[in-house]
Amino acid sequence: MFNVHEFLQKNAQTFTNLSDAIWEVPELYFNEKKSAQLTANALEEAGFEVTRNIAGLETALMGSYGNGPTVIAFLGEYDALPSLSQKGGVSTYEPIEANGHGHGCGHNLLGTGSFAAACALKKYIEETNAPVTLRFYGCPAEEAGSGKAHMTKAGIFDDVDLAISWHPMTSNGVMNMTSLANYAVKFKFYGKSAHAAAAPHLGRSALDAVELMNVGVNYLREHVEQEARIHYAITNSGGTAPNVVQAYAEVDYLIRAPRKKQVVDIFERVQKIAQGAALMTETKVEMEFQGAASDLIPNTILAKVMQDQLDNSPTLSFTEEDQQFAKEIYDSLDEASKASAYQFMTPQMKQQLQGHYLNHLVTPLLPEVLLPGSTDVGDVSWVTPTVQCSTACWVLGTPAHTWQVVAVGNTPIAHKGMLYAAEIMAKTAIACIENPKLIDEAKAELQTRLDGDVYQSLIPDNI
Repeated sequence: MFNVHEFLQKNAQTFTNLSDAIWEVPELYFNEKKSAQLTANALEEAGFEVTRNIAGLETALMGSYGNGPTVIAFLGEYDALPSLSQKGGVSTYEPIEANGHGHGCGHNLLGTGSFAAACALKKYIEETNAPVTLRFYGCPAEEAGSGKAHMTKAGIFDDVDLAISWHPMTSNGVMNMTSLANYAVKFKFYGKSAHAAAAPHLGRSALDAVELMNVGVNYLREHVEQEARIHYAITNSGGTAPNVVQAYAEVDYLIRAPRKKQVVDIFERVQKIAQGAALMTETKVEMEFQGAASDLIPNTILAKVMQDQLDNSPTLSFTEEDQQFAKEIYDSLDEASKASAYQFMTPQMKQQLQGHYLNHLVTPLLPEVLLPGSTDVGDVSWVTPTVQCSTACWVLGTPAHTWQVVAVGNTPIAHKGMLYAAEIMAKTAIACIENPKLIDEAKAELQTRLDGDVYQSLIPDNI
C-alpha cells in the first residue's frame, strides 16, 4: 500500500531545495521567469510532460502525467511581493536589498507544496495504475494580475474534475470559505500644464481631478454593500513642482465585494465618479484594466474529505530550536497581531498552545466564513470543484505580507508545514480516486451552489 507520508519524507530534500531556490529569486507578478523555469525543470526531472506559456502567459505552465478519464489538478503559485526583502532565519528586520522583493505570502512554499503533492500522487498512480490524468498548474500573478483568472477565461480548467490547493498560514485546517470578488483599474487623467502663479487660469489640473474623484468615491462608500471594499493608491501625482499645474496624474482602484455582479455595479458607479471629476476639471480620463478575480465557491463534500485527511494524518512536530526562533519572531510582532494569534480557536486549543509559538493542532471543520480578501482561485472554483487547506508555516499571530513571513520562509518551520500540506492534498486526491462518487457529489454541489449561474470572466475581452 502506497504511503504518502513516507514518500514525501524520503524526498523532502528535493522539495525543500526547490522551495528555497524560489525564495532566493523573488519575482513580481507575470515576471516570475526564474521561478517558473525552476518549477518546470523540477517537473521534467520528476517525469512530468511540461507545457509552457499556457493561456498566452509567459510564466504560466502545466505539468501532466497519465491519460485517465478523471483529471485531478494541483494549483501552484510562485510570485512574490514588492518591498519585502528580508534575510531568512533572522528575527529582526534586515532587508537583503533595499526596497527589494520578498516572498511575504509564502508562495515559494505554495507552489512547491503543490508540486510535492503532485509527485506523491504520480507515484500512487504508477503503483496502482489508477485511471487518472494528473496535472500541476504553475499559476503566475496571484498577488496582482490574477493569473488564474486569465487561465480560467482561456478554458485551461474546463476539463478538470477536481482542483486542489493550499496556502501557508499560522493554522492547520480546511479553508472552508468564500472570498470577495475584485476588480482593479487604473484611472489616468490628462490635463494641461501652466504656471501656477502667473497663469493658473490656463491650466487644467489632472491632480485636482484625482483628488475630486477620491472625494466622490469616499461618499460612495456609505452606499455600497456592507462587505464591499474600495481601495485606492495615487500612483502618479503629476510631479514634484507645486508651481506647475499638473498635466497628468493617475490613481489605481481596487474594488471588492462578495459577488461578481456587485463588483461590476460598484465599478460602474466609480467609473461615473471619475467621469464627473474629469468634467469638473475639464480634463480627460482614460481607464486601464489591471486585474480581476471572481468570488470563491467552497465545496462541502471536498471540505469533509480534506478534513478527514487532517484528522487522520501525523500532525506537525516542531523542535525546541524551531520554537525558540518562533518566539523571537513573535516578540517582533505588534500587540494587535499577537492578540489575533488565537482567532477562530476553541478554548481547548488556546489552552493547549499556551507557551507555544507554532501551531501543531488541527482546527475542526468550521462553518463557511467570508474571507475579507480575494484570490484568483475563485475563478477556478466556478468551473470545477475546488478545495484548499492551510498549514502552519508561520509563527502564531504573523500577518501575511510582512517581513516576518519572509524571514521564516526558508527555515525548517516553513519546510515542515509545506510537506504537511503536500501530504494532506495528495491524500485528499487519493481518497477521491478510490471513491469516485465523491467527485460526482462535489460536481453536483457546485451546480447547486451556482443555481443556474455560469462562469463569466470579469476580464475584458480585449485584454
